[in-house]
Amino acid sequence: MGLDDDIAILSSAPLFGFMGRDALRLLSFAAERRNLAAGDRLFAHGERADGGFVVMSGTLTLTGRGSHATPVTVGRSSLIGRLALFQRGERPCDADAASAAEVVRITPTLMRRVLEEFPDAAQAIHDDLAEDLATFAGDLVDLGARFEAIAP
Repeated sequence: MGLDDDIAILSSAPLFGFMGRDALRLLSFAAERRNLAAGDRLFAHGERADGGFVVMSGTLTLTGRGSHATPVTVGRSSLIGRLALFQRGERPCDADAASAAEVVRITPTLMRRVLEEFPDAAQAIHDDLAEDLATFAGDLVDLGARFEAIAP
């Protein structure tokens, strides 16, 4: 894959579409690449989350814990671990290669560097995340009201 291909894939991933070509070029050069064979584990539930991943090629299956967890298959330009781009934490699921795949890992340190160098992208990402959080908070209020309506 060439640099133009990498930039096109990254620009199609959630959050990274807010970045210009120079920011995406920096990410492409500085991100850690990892190739996976079908069946390889990218990470396991409970492991330390030290960065997010963008799928450059192939497919991965994300499997949560619990009897009601439905596996989700993701492919090219998918972002895995959005919060781990900004803060280290714990992986909430297993991620396994469903087919041969290539991913790039973007650490919080790299993400911070890019956002410091490209403040317009940082503001756009901030606004998008704030909107997601406001929507989530509204959904929780609605859910609380439904519970109250059925509570004795």
